[in-house]
Amino acid sequence: MKISRQNLKLVLFSALMFSGCMEKQEVPFLQSIPETAYRVEVLAQKLKGPWSVASMPNGGYLVTERSGNLKQINGTNVQTIKGLPEDILNEGQGGLFEVLLSPNFTADQTIYLSYAKGTIDSNGTAVIKGRLVNGSLVDKEELFSANPKKHAASHFGGRLTFLNDESLALSMGEGFEFREASQDDKFDLGKIIRISESGNSHISKGHRNVQGLAYDNISQTLWSHEHGPRGGDEVNRIQQGANYGWPMTSHGLDYNGAKITPLTTMDGVTDPLHVWTPSIAPSGLTVYQGDMFPEWKGDLFIGGLASGDIRRLDIEDNKVVEETRFLSEMQKRVRDIKEAPDGALLVILEDPEEGQLIRVSKP
Repeated sequence: MKISRQNLKLVLFSALMFSGCMEKQEVPFLQSIPETAYRVEVLAQKLKGPWSVASMPNGGYLVTERSGNLKQINGTNVQTIKGLPEDILNEGQGGLFEVLLSPNFTADQTIYLSYAKGTIDSNGTAVIKGRLVNGSLVDKEELFSANPKKHAASHFGGRLTFLNDESLALSMGEGFEFREASQDDKFDLGKIIRISESGNSHISKGHRNVQGLAYDNISQTLWSHEHGPRGGDEVNRIQQGANYGWPMTSHGLDYNGAKITPLTTMDGVTDPLHVWTPSIAPSGLTVYQGDMFPEWKGDLFIGGLASGDIRRLDIEDNKVVEETRFLSEMQKRVRDIKEAPDGALLVILEDPEEGQLIRVSKP
């Protein structure tokens, strides 16, 4: 899986451009949730390429920056955590990705991190765990490193969520240039991975670049969304052993306008629950179960990089019955969205130098 040096810059440029990373795209008209229905509070700003947020039991937050920094935020106090891996690849779409607290964090102080590991010539998505002690990450242990290593720095996936048995699910991109690997069971590219004490395994395959992953403990459903190419972003209900089609089926076009495949469905492939064309470039996903907005319980909330908003999908009987949007008035790229312990929504607004962590609550 090699790519020539001459084509490397072109590949990275194309991957960034058409994943919504370099241009804002027009989106169809949707009913908007009125601005009077929620309140926006800025919790932190001047973050450099923020990617993920996790709530701390003490009321603070952990925020990753793609450059390789993990920030602990308590009010106006912002601390950079020491002891992170030295092999984080901050190139292209690579960097430090998800931060996730152990379900028993108060007792074990353990956090989980995903990141792009390696060099521009040999890299892949990796997951580690470690204990957060006095502002440092100690007792680090690698839980997963993608096979095979690839060239170029795009489509890493990198989202993490816990399943009901406390095993960990990880989303994997297919490396952009290596899309056929999504259908090859020998490779981790284009898969959703289960990481557990008994070993790691593939949950599903046929994915392009999954940047939204969330588990609904009430319905015991694993949800994901992934970037399509030029159109064809997908929301999927993940089932063990299922094939989600990429690149055999797709609702999008290649970046030169050609069809990647003439098929949007086929036997043996699980169809997406919802599709966006044109792309919104989805990133971040939460299943809302809080009490602050009881009318939203069970709904999916998805950030849009290209669309610059949050999409709410009302799910009934495993079908999307309504889609609405909000936060578009801020005109910012939404990289992550999580439910806070009090039922508010925590949102990462991405920018290389002026990123923000905001809180969306009842007015």
